[in-house]
Amino acid sequence: MKKLLGALALMMVMVAAPSAHAAEGGAPLEVAPNRVNDLASLQNGAKVFVNYCLNCHSANSVRYSDLRNIGLTDAQIQGNLVFTGNSVNDMMRIAMTPADAKRWFGTTPPDLSVMARAKSINAGPSGADYIYTYMRSFYRDATKLTGWDNVVFPSVAMPHVMWQQQGPRTLTKVVTHEVFDETSGESKGWERVTTVFDESGYSTSTAEPLQAAGHSTHATTEFRFTAKDPARAQAYDNQIADLTAFMSWMAEPVQSDRKRIGMWVLLYLGLFLIVAWRLNAVFWKDVK
Repeated sequence: MKKLLGALALMMVMVAAPSAHAAEGGAPLEVAPNRVNDLASLQNGAKVFVNYCLNCHSANSVRYSDLRNIGLTDAQIQGNLVFTGNSVNDMMRIAMTPADAKRWFGTTPPDLSVMARAKSINAGPSGADYIYTYMRSFYRDATKLTGWDNVVFPSVAMPHVMWQQQGPRTLTKVVTHEVFDETSGESKGWERVTTVFDESGYSTSTAEPLQAAGHSTHATTEFRFTAKDPARAQAYDNQIADLTAFMSWMAEPVQSDRKRIGMWVLLYLGLFLIVAWRLNAVFWKDVK
């Protein structure tokens, strides 16, 4: 029994232990505001999703009528969120075909029904963190076909559809790395390369050799965004927090019920463990 209790305690520590995760592009994921239980936030997120995401991305596992669960009436859904003449009982589909998407964007935009769960990392950031960071990591890049790139998802085919809401920004990318001779392969030292992407997507780079000491012994990459209008960028961040909350809810509408029931189940198992522990002691107390 003591071994069992020890194993359970070890598992709890491992689950609770913090861990750092980075996205595909190496950029760290930011923690998204937890608004999945805020009905006003979910309703605004649904509006943002329908206006900016549902043009190219579908949500084929969700019906418009499911939005009743975030406090919307059929009249509100039909009047404010259904623009295709569909019924509130229809799925959240799009008119664009996969063939057209492939021709226009080079790839088919994925269905977003469960994207928040698909981007989750075990014992680490949630899919909400990925979506929240991704939608705030676009920057102008004149070398890309769409004119945009993303720190979290480099060379992404998706353009920044909400750039007008966010406003112009610049990106400063600082890469510290070791330089090697192309012929001999020997190390020539370390350098810091600073690349600045301006508001129009044109970049300038400067390289600075580093001394033997005073810098990290492993390659690092830092990203810094500078908004021309901080208040406008903050309002955009708030919109993205609401969108993230809605997509998290959409991926698992019963998650609040699951967590609440899970707490009661854990409480029951904890009480049962105590009873089983005492019964075990009673049964074996006379066994020599």
